[in-house]
Amino acid sequence: MAGAVRLGSGQFEYEAAAGWENLPPGIGWREVAGVITDADDNVYAFSRGDHPMVVFDKDGNFIKSWGEGLFTRAHGISLGPDDTLYCTDDGDHTVRQCTLDGEVLMTIGVPNEPAGLFSGEPFNRCTHVATDPANGDLFISDGYGNSRVHKYSADGEHIMSWGSPGTDPGQFNISHNIATDRDGYVYVCDRENHRIQVFDRDGKIEDIWANVHRPCAIYIDEDQRVYVGELGWGMSVNRYMPNIGPRVSIMTTSGKVLERLGNGWGLETGQFISPHGIAVDSRKSIYVAEVAHTNISHTETPPDDVRAFQKLVKV
Repeated sequence: MAGAVRLGSGQFEYEAAAGWENLPPGIGWREVAGVITDADDNVYAFSRGDHPMVVFDKDGNFIKSWGEGLFTRAHGISLGPDDTLYCTDDGDHTVRQCTLDGEVLMTIGVPNEPAGLFSGEPFNRCTHVATDPANGDLFISDGYGNSRVHKYSADGEHIMSWGSPGTDPGQFNISHNIATDRDGYVYVCDRENHRIQVFDRDGKIEDIWANVHRPCAIYIDEDQRVYVGELGWGMSVNRYMPNIGPRVSIMTTSGKVLERLGNGWGLETGQFISPHGIAVDSRKSIYVAEVAHTNISHTETPPDDVRAFQKLVKV
């Protein structure tokens, strides 16, 4: 594969291939906030551009786009029951359940009517959704303007919430992305506290992992492997510090690191700047969505063309 770079080793070896996706003229993005695959390994890139949802087949061929005029600011995407998608828009403070073709089935939250800042009420810049495999209940991380997880029934009725701003167990400093395992445990990327917190489905804290740096994206596959996208440095003082990312870490559900993937901060193939969304297909290849343009702009002027998407092909 042209431009491929090897990452990892042993059973966790991948070829990093930027430019895997074939975008037709007139379809593009500034950055990709989230990504998910369906049962046929079609890839859904939830992007910040004129065409918010861009869909590819497993070989990277463009299928379609949708969501034009619907989404304000793409943030997170996850796969729900019956091959539906949960699309989290932190720009208008909503979660939309959509079909694979973009038909909106349900909207949770009122568009452009956020809850009060850090009020604990849903939503203020919500970020991501995970689904309870037992009954389809939803866990929604909320997010930038709150420090909460909200639990909803599958038909959109609020059940409970937990979390508050802070650094103690059960508190959050940006509850960013969220995932569930097959037993219904809930894993929350507590991004600016540099940890992942694990809860039972009723919000009781079970574990805290402190061996991650600004965890941003999370995905748990059918083998109970946990894939975490980490942002890396957030201040100039540790910009050149090794071993903090940005990277993709593969872990067990007990928090043991199995492999770290990434060749440092940068725009070269196999490097990362800001892994923001992550998904794995049936072949165990990894898709990484990045908001590199936003990340770079915090400290300097981004290049005109910044890579926003990368596939790590399982070897």
